[in-house]
Amino acid sequence: MLAVFFLVALLVWRIAVRGAVTLERAGPRPIAPRGELAADEKSTIALFRQASPSIVHITAVSVARDLFTLNLLQIPEGTGSGLVWDDTGNIVTNYHVIQNAGAAQVTLADQSTWKARLVGIAPDKDLAVLKIDAPKSRLRPIPIGTSKDLQVGQSAFAIGNPFGLDQTLTTGVVSALGREIESVTRRPIQGVIQTDAAVNPGNSGGPLLDSAGRLIGVNTAIYSPSGASVGIGFAIPVDTVNRRPGAHPPRKSRSARTRLSRSG
Repeated sequence: MLAVFFLVALLVWRIAVRGAVTLERAGPRPIAPRGELAADEKSTIALFRQASPSIVHITAVSVARDLFTLNLLQIPEGTGSGLVWDDTGNIVTNYHVIQNAGAAQVTLADQSTWKARLVGIAPDKDLAVLKIDAPKSRLRPIPIGTSKDLQVGQSAFAIGNPFGLDQTLTTGVVSALGREIESVTRRPIQGVIQTDAAVNPGNSGGPLLDSAGRLIGVNTAIYSPSGASVGIGFAIPVDTVNRRPGAHPPRKSRSARTRLSRSG
C-alpha cells in the first residue's frame, strides 16, 4: 500500500515538473490587437454604466432576542434587488422579497448600507416600496419608460443581484407580452412581460430595461423546475408600477405559495 502511494506521488511530481518545463519553454506570446468594440457592445456598456447606480441590493432580516443578553439580533433571511424610484429615498422592489422580514437593509451601488422602512405594499401586484434616509447626492433615480408600446423581439436587459452577486447584467429580448402569473395572494397579475434575459434567485425587484436604459418592468418570477434560470422570466410592467407607486399603506397580508419560482 505504501509503495502504491509513493508511486502515485512520483507520477504527480513528474507531471507537474513536465508541465512547468513546457510552459517555461513556450514563453509568453504577444497580445493580438482587438480593435474597436462592436457598436452593440458599446451600447450595452453605456447602458450598464447609466443604470447600475440606480440598482440596490436588499437584505431581508428577521429580529430575534438573545436569550442570555436579551439584546435584539438581526438575522439575514434572504436577499433581493430593488431600484431607486426617486431622490427622496423611495425604493421599489417585489413584495415577496420583504414579505416575511422583520426589517430590511438597502445597499446602494456605492456600497453604503441604509436601514429601510416599509411605506407601501401592493401584494396583488407583488410590489412594495421601502424608504431610506439617504441624501439626494447618493440617490440616482432610474429613468422611467413605458410598457404599453413594447414589441416582441426588442432588446431587454436585467440588472440585479442573483445569488447575492451584486450589479450583475444579463441580456435578452422581450419574448412575449400579456402573460398572466399568480401573485403571492393567488390573484392573477395580468399584462406581464416575458423575457429570456437570465433572471435568477436574487434578481427579484430588479429592473428590466429597454435599449435606452429606461425601466420597462420589475423582474418578479421565473418558470423553472430547478429554481434557476431556463430563459423564461417574468416582469411586472412599468405602467403598473408607475400608476401610483407607494400609494398603499402597509398592511398585513396572508402568505400564499405560488406556482412559479420567485426569483428572489
